[in-house]
Amino acid sequence: MNIPKIDLKAYEYTLPEERIAKFPLEKRDSSKLLHYKNEQIEHFSFSDITKLLPSDCLLVYNNTKVIPARLIFQKETGAKIEIFLLQPISPTTVIPEIMLATFPVIWETMIGNAKKWKNGEILKGKVQLQNQVVIISAKLLDREKKHVEFSWDNSEIAFVDLIEACGEIPLPPYLNRKPTEEDKSRYQTIYSEKEGAVAAPTAGLHFTDEILEKLKEKGVQTEHVTLHVSAGTFQPIKSEKITEHPMHSEQIHIEIGTIKNLIEHTGEIVAVGTTSIRTLESLYWYGVMLLRNDGEEFLVPKLYPYGNFGELPEYKSSFKAIANKMEEKGITSLIGSTEIFIFPSYEFKVVKGLITNFHQPGSTLILLIASILGEKWKEVYLEALQNDYRFLSYGDSSLLWI
Repeated sequence: MNIPKIDLKAYEYTLPEERIAKFPLEKRDSSKLLHYKNEQIEHFSFSDITKLLPSDCLLVYNNTKVIPARLIFQKETGAKIEIFLLQPISPTTVIPEIMLATFPVIWETMIGNAKKWKNGEILKGKVQLQNQVVIISAKLLDREKKHVEFSWDNSEIAFVDLIEACGEIPLPPYLNRKPTEEDKSRYQTIYSEKEGAVAAPTAGLHFTDEILEKLKEKGVQTEHVTLHVSAGTFQPIKSEKITEHPMHSEQIHIEIGTIKNLIEHTGEIVAVGTTSIRTLESLYWYGVMLLRNDGEEFLVPKLYPYGNFGELPEYKSSFKAIANKMEEKGITSLIGSTEIFIFPSYEFKVVKGLITNFHQPGSTLILLIASILGEKWKEVYLEALQNDYRFLSYGDSSLLWI
């Protein structure tokens, strides 16, 4: 494998607590925008994105929707048990399907105050929904795997409606605060549609209907992908050897129409957020797997892109292999997952530009940014700090060209 030795300390920087944006700005598009192209840095407002994107580019955004994944139950003793939904286990692992389930479901979770909850013990709560009181139960099935079964006493109510009524929006841990009523709308993109993420694709939080309309008038095309962001996006790298970091698997949904539009498009492709770029690059590698007969399952292992492949296809050839496979199977929608780990030495195959916020020091996302900017990432981040940019999920934005 073509994997360089990477010193994680080289991707650290000092992020003062006061530079972390704890709350969103009043207007989504009033955030600052750092523009990096041809090693030159310029400063704009996000509303200027309509001038900076070329008219022939294709803008690809992630339409996942954050679910209220944090559920609080209280035992008769008064002890509070916090259950954080991670990924579905049964009766299906397909997120859109389990969201619509009207019968018991099992999730892998994180559990707060787990020592107070015994295996097999059932916790109960009440929620007001559709002018009636619904009883929701949570049973700890497996303490080691943190598998929890949820059931409720009304088979006409879907799981997604239940958690919308009783769950909390899972704000990033570094915000270190409880969610407010405002977070219910502001920690979602305006184009969020497919429920299933436990963290927002925050690069898209700056977009407004007005900006999207102006881009359309300019001729900029848009497409959507769906990657359900997992809590692993916040997991710090603890391994001395970064390749040993357990990359989070995230579920991808893609329509054949999107694949065909990507094939037919002749201009540059710009990703809105690291989740979109991970999706597009993962699709490329899935196509490579099909062309190389490396398996038909859409699962991109974290280090697959670093194999010794020799000559690789252009991305359109790779995407054609996926479209052909979908047509062969008679399907219009593809579900898969990716663990792709993008770090310096990675060569981007699909995307030429990235809209993204400013990320945590020493994180997998900083490594992704360094894959785009090389050593210049330090200069970009220092420039942002010196110009009072707000950092992380509710912070300011950047447009970076590869």
